[in-house]
Amino acid sequence: MKKKVGVLVSGRGSNLQALLDAAKDPAFPAEIALVISNIPDVFALERAAKAGVPTQVIPHKGFPSRETFDAAMDAALRDAGVDFVCLAGFMRLLTKSFVEGWQGRMINIHPSLLPSFKGLHTHERAIEAGVKLHGCSVHLVTPELDDGPLLVQAAVPVLATDTPDTLAARVLEQEHKAYPLALKLLAEGKVTVDGVRAVVDAPGGGALVNPQ
Repeated sequence: MKKKVGVLVSGRGSNLQALLDAAKDPAFPAEIALVISNIPDVFALERAAKAGVPTQVIPHKGFPSRETFDAAMDAALRDAGVDFVCLAGFMRLLTKSFVEGWQGRMINIHPSLLPSFKGLHTHERAIEAGVKLHGCSVHLVTPELDDGPLLVQAAVPVLATDTPDTLAARVLEQEHKAYPLALKLLAEGKVTVDGVRAVVDAPGGGALVNPQ
């Protein structure tokens, strides 16, 4: 039985597309059951509709508080029978109660090699810091921003000629590999959380170093 996944989006949904493409494979252990956007008319909703996946728009501006907005999303996810939640460019901070309600079952992708460069403008900051490797991380979501046990990381070299845009483009290619892999590992039950660490029962333990 495939695990059901809900995806929260706010924009163009390129990582959503990577998940939708992966889910087309009959051997993939999860299916996208619902896509929720907090913003109407974003391209991610078109991607989901084209794939035949149900969508729902829950505008955050229509709620008096973060708590009531999160409660509406939670209800929609549970009504859809969702097992796991993926954040794919979802640009809202989630309340502690929502996060704790999906603890161990909600993942996020962040464009840096965490714990370095949490927050925004990761590519600019990586170049400014002079790091030689940059990349992306998929992690279990905790109440702290861009924190939580790491499931998969993919690394790319930072070139002397890189701009934030060229570096972002290379990292995005790896995001599209790392996110489906992380969801696959989670859905297959190959992730065990030990304190702040996630132990991944897979070759490489969730590392994609300079993937080609």
